[in-house]
Amino acid sequence: MMQNIPEVKLGIVAVSRDCFIISLSERRRKEIVESCGKKGLSVYEAKTTVENEADMLKAVDEVKAAGCNALCVFLGNFGPETPETQIAQRFDGPVMFAAAAEEHGNDLINGRGDAYCGMLNCSYNLNLRHIPAVIPEYPVGTADDIADMIADFIPVARAILGLKDLKIITFGPRPQDFFACNAPIQPLYDLGVEVQENSELDLLVAYKQHADDKRIADVAADMAKELGVKGNKYPDLLPRMAQFELTLLDWAEANKGSRKYVAFADKCWPAFPKEFGFEPCYVNSRLVSKGIPVACEVDIYGALSEYIGTCLSGAPVTLLDINNSVPKDLWEEDIKGKYDYQLRETFMGFHCGNTPLCRLSDGAIKYQLIQNRLLENGGEPDFTRGTLEGDIAPGQITFFRLQSTSDSQLKAYVAEGEVLPVATRSFGGIGIFAIPEMGRFYRHVLIEKHYPHHGAVAFGHVGAALFTLFRYLGIPDIAFNQPKGMLYHTENPFTK
Repeated sequence: MMQNIPEVKLGIVAVSRDCFIISLSERRRKEIVESCGKKGLSVYEAKTTVENEADMLKAVDEVKAAGCNALCVFLGNFGPETPETQIAQRFDGPVMFAAAAEEHGNDLINGRGDAYCGMLNCSYNLNLRHIPAVIPEYPVGTADDIADMIADFIPVARAILGLKDLKIITFGPRPQDFFACNAPIQPLYDLGVEVQENSELDLLVAYKQHADDKRIADVAADMAKELGVKGNKYPDLLPRMAQFELTLLDWAEANKGSRKYVAFADKCWPAFPKEFGFEPCYVNSRLVSKGIPVACEVDIYGALSEYIGTCLSGAPVTLLDINNSVPKDLWEEDIKGKYDYQLRETFMGFHCGNTPLCRLSDGAIKYQLIQNRLLENGGEPDFTRGTLEGDIAPGQITFFRLQSTSDSQLKAYVAEGEVLPVATRSFGGIGIFAIPEMGRFYRHVLIEKHYPHHGAVAFGHVGAALFTLFRYLGIPDIAFNQPKGMLYHTENPFTK
């Protein structure tokens, strides 16, 4: 079970227009709860059915007393547009609205609810009151349909709740020539995210204070067990890295303040390895696997994106450079004719070694080749050891990022694809990624809209949930990898 993310406790409140039969809404609500139970979804069924403002107050009190932190407001019939939207206004948590489909062709007099019409009034009133709400792609359905909508809503609700109680803790300024990972703070506050910025020296002091921590041996033993004989290439490093892991975990606990959840964005080079005696990558990967993202190179919006992906998928994620093209000869030998992707639809996603071991095909502790050239003159590696390296395991992925522009405007992109089961023949935590129409997406989204080189990766297709979340958060620009024949605004229509 992932740590550091909220547990969603969902309630359902039925509403009824007073000129309609209330029992219709109540029966349909009960059927939704039963359908949810069959799908393994736990939903609190509020017994108060809302017809007026007094009912609204009673229903909100009821679900709060039951411990609900997310709601489905269900229009079992036309619904009263004022009190039904006031539920979302007064309830302190994410709310989804859904409406009942008509059930039988021979029961369209007393059995007709007109919720199809009522949903229009509901959305109109939500807009009048400036109330954010989740409305499914097609929000009208049977009990089974709405149970599926609820299942899709839960991870989105988890992300909304997580952002509301998140603190991003940073150490150090961005490395030189990494200004692309700019991080205006105002949009973070607008999202409800808290930020605590610290010096690298603060982290070094805290690390040294943990030198004699009695827990180091146990953490080092856990690392050795996780890595196995094959992956534990530098056993002498484990106590140092265990000390660092404890330092970060203790800092998080001591500095949460008013927040429940944390993510880190840490400076990891060039001074870090020499002063700490190792590269932090493996430790970062272990925290990510616990649900605590640690973004490299003080990438605050990378950490934010990773945390969103963790909440939505309920599983470990990673942060990668959109790094290098796939050589044509490699594509011709290992991809062409075997997988339905053109050369420009492939690229390599890479980072030094922060991807969790569970997401690698065959991971091991190694050394950072680039830093070794820079800091140890390419000699026998010492303090540049500590990366977790290996090819990323094949499977479905979603590549995405939520980012602020330099003038504090939020924007996002989402692209679904896969990691191919093809050897990279390279170093680091790396994989060959394939995304439909990636070449056009690279040019007309990533380059055209000035995105940085870091992207978050969720292991699975969570694009629909991301799009819903970003819409809920009010992100005006949500880009995606548009299919062939659907031109980007900046795309040259005459280019072959």
